[in-house]
Amino acid sequence: MTAVRTRVAPSPTGDPHVGTAYIALFNYCFAKAHGGEFLLRVEDTDQQRSTPESEQAILDSLRWLGLDWDEGPDVGGEAGPYRQSERSDIYQQHVNELLVKGHAFKCYRTAEELDALRESRREAGQHSALKPSDLKLPEDEVARREANGDPYVVRMVVPEEEGRCVINDMLRGDVELDWGQVDAQVLLKSDGLPTYHLANVVDDHLMGITHVIRGEEWINSAPKHKLLYQYFEWDMPQLCHLPLLRNPDKSKLSKRKNPTSILYYQKMGFLPEALLNYLG
Repeated sequence: MTAVRTRVAPSPTGDPHVGTAYIALFNYCFAKAHGGEFLLRVEDTDQQRSTPESEQAILDSLRWLGLDWDEGPDVGGEAGPYRQSERSDIYQQHVNELLVKGHAFKCYRTAEELDALRESRREAGQHSALKPSDLKLPEDEVARREANGDPYVVRMVVPEEEGRCVINDMLRGDVELDWGQVDAQVLLKSDGLPTYHLANVVDDHLMGITHVIRGEEWINSAPKHKLLYQYFEWDMPQLCHLPLLRNPDKSKLSKRKNPTSILYYQKMGFLPEALLNYLG
């Protein structure tokens, strides 16, 4: 049996969130219970909002809670680098592979055109998810925009037909999702940086992650991730989508209603054991 490898992959944008500690705790415990390894990866492709200070705060707060990682940006490891901003060449290489195989395409559509396409789909009573057939321009128009040096993104090819994608979840069993709601996801942004969807799949594979334990808000993205694993001809890790942390009224935990920063609890004198015990 393959050794268990799990990860937590926070974005260094703002204060470290208790939700990150909650997801990290389950990944840490699952790995340790199976004699495996727990990794920390920094998802800093949002160049506008990511800061070194925020990254350091995440590392410090998780360490304060005793959730140490076996591999990460500060401790190294054989599967590095562990910051996505340092892995651009890797993503570019994988996007090129998808383009060559016909599993992705360059999309020159403007923001105004995308809005108009979504609106026309809504008026026709269809899902607002845009498909490759909606987005692809005639070849001569693509050539014209390319010659002009117009910006483009790279999108993945997704099924056009109706039907369902079955995702096996460790917690929920088989979950069925409608292909009609899956859009031709942007994989590479116009600035050349990957979106979460591409980076997360490529990194999880190259880092040997065996179990992806994450929040339930990612369930709807799972069909796109499953497709990417198929396109690359890779085995998909086991998925487990955890319930979100919620306010007493069942709404999603937000800083408008509760302090969500790990640093808040540290400053207020809560013991790390108490916070961990509560999250567990």
